Amino acid sequence: MKINEATAATADAVKNGAFAGRVWREGIGPCLIAIRQGWAVDITSKTLPTMRDLCEVSDPVKALKDAKGEEIGLISDLLAGRQKGVSILAPVDLQALKAAGVTFAVSMLERVIEEKARGDASQAEAIRNDITRLIGDDLSKLVPGSPEAMALKQSLIERKAWSQYLEVGIGPDAEIFTKSQVMSAVGFGADIGIHPISKWNNPEPEAVIVVSSAGRIVGAMLGNDVNLRDVEGRSALLLSKAKDNNASCSLGPFIRFFDDSFTLADVRSMEIALEVEGDGGFHLKGQSNMSKISRSPEALAAATLNKHHQYPDGFVLFCGTLFAPTQDRDGKGQGFTHHHGDEVSVINPLLGALYNVVHSTDTCSPWTFGTSHLMRNLAGRGLLA
Repeated sequence: MKINEATAATADAVKNGAFAGRVWREGIGPCLIAIRQGWAVDITSKTLPTMRDLCEVSDPVKALKDAKGEEIGLISDLLAGRQKGVSILAPVDLQALKAAGVTFAVSMLERVIEEKARGDASQAEAIRNDITRLIGDDLSKLVPGSPEAMALKQSLIERKAWSQYLEVGIGPDAEIFTKSQVMSAVGFGADIGIHPISKWNNPEPEAVIVVSSAGRIVGAMLGNDVNLRDVEGRSALLLSKAKDNNASCSLGPFIRFFDDSFTLADVRSMEIALEVEGDGGFHLKGQSNMSKISRSPEALAAATLNKHHQYPDGFVLFCGTLFAPTQDRDGKGQGFTHHHGDEVSVINPLLGALYNVVHSTDTCSPWTFGTSHLMRNLAGRGLLA
């Protein structure tokens, strides 16, 4: 999918529903926008200075509808980069950027394979066959932490096939980790970063839920949880190096808030498509179906925010992916890995298309605008009460 196709898909998706996002206005800074009849409307105010504030109100949809603002351009023009002086940002600001891992059976098996292969992609196929022969490839009906899951765990321990990834995949505790730092996410059209040490990596198309400080799930968007398979495969203790790098967290294009036309039930059943177009005519397609997730979005949110851990500015949570690309790209048995210049799109008709281009982390635009910069900017504009 090219950027013009991703733009068209997103412009079509936002015709219905309650959508909000963030843009950078030249000479002003970051602004909160509502999407109304195809237009981006700047609704930044003392009442709603940040996306965090919109997500914290009792009724975000009503607040979004009632907010007064200034039309700054057609959404299609902003997405395509045709609106002078305005560019799309990731649609979150002060929220923590969290992720859940190993929430689907297939992706769980791929994490086990990474561990057993010690990050060597050439060994993956043989190990995949061995692991599948031991435990099968359909664990979607196995409830994590259940007596049946614990019986399987014991059986695998006895056969010396147990793994830390199986522990969080079928055990009682979910894997929740920090994907990236507050204010560091990139949005539609931005470059996404692959660390140059990695030779085996992939996109991860995911549904991302938006959760208030009270633990209420208020909306959803798309995300690409860029992953370095060889780095994490060498050791799970390298998870932060595999996940948290410059431009490695992509979110958007916009947040869709829950209302009568879009609910958590839609998130639970949505199918998320992925397309990668690269050099030499390379084309990869895949999909992730949320109906096959092992832990519900509500359970993942509860595992993140509870009496043991609070988020006063709320958080967004990648829910994990069913998709794990195994298609050979550079040679037989080597599996899939990114090339610089790959065009990556994460797509769902209810949320639009999140489009990015792959580059090295050290050539992507550096992250320079953090929380302190946002506070100073808003204060200078008279938007902080």
